[in-house]
Amino acid sequence: MPADPKPSVTSGPPHGSGTSAVEVRRSSRRSRTVSAYREGDRTVVLIPARMSEAEERRWVTVMLDKLAAQESRKVPGDRELTERAERLSEQYFGGRARPASVRWVTNQNSRWGSCTPAEGSIRLSHRLQGMPEYVVDYVLCHELAHLLVPGHGPRFWRLLDAYPRTERARGYLEGVAAAARLPRLPHAREE
Repeated sequence: MPADPKPSVTSGPPHGSGTSAVEVRRSSRRSRTVSAYREGDRTVVLIPARMSEAEERRWVTVMLDKLAAQESRKVPGDRELTERAERLSEQYFGGRARPASVRWVTNQNSRWGSCTPAEGSIRLSHRLQGMPEYVVDYVLCHELAHLLVPGHGPRFWRLLDAYPRTERARGYLEGVAAAARLPRLPHAREE
């Protein structure tokens, strides 16, 4: 089998991918597929050897966009969650709700989040991970509002009305909860 051509390296990738270089590796064994992955501070794009330079440029752009989209869907850690809560507090509560800690927890299976106003701590269920951002933001706003108003009285709901996607997020969460209660079909028997 003939050796594959040497990879080409392009510095300064488009779309601000956050890497310092893009390396394109051509392979005679690849007939149609294109793939990409991060390797240290660069992005490696694997393409068929027969691909034209114009196709290469197009596929590099497509794959950088695809990787960026995948990376943007990653679950934020506790630090990012705290920063997000601080931004939401500024935006919807004038910065008055100041959590001491915000973190993901795995021991909340019957609620989406909880707040201990005396400690200023907010905990979000790991079940929210992967849900749309507006849903996570709603749960954060709900718990932030508890830092200002502990109960669920009219004052609490008026405060939470500042978040414009409250009803949509509540509907989403109600749908998830309802789907979890649906009966599961038994698995097909393996023969």
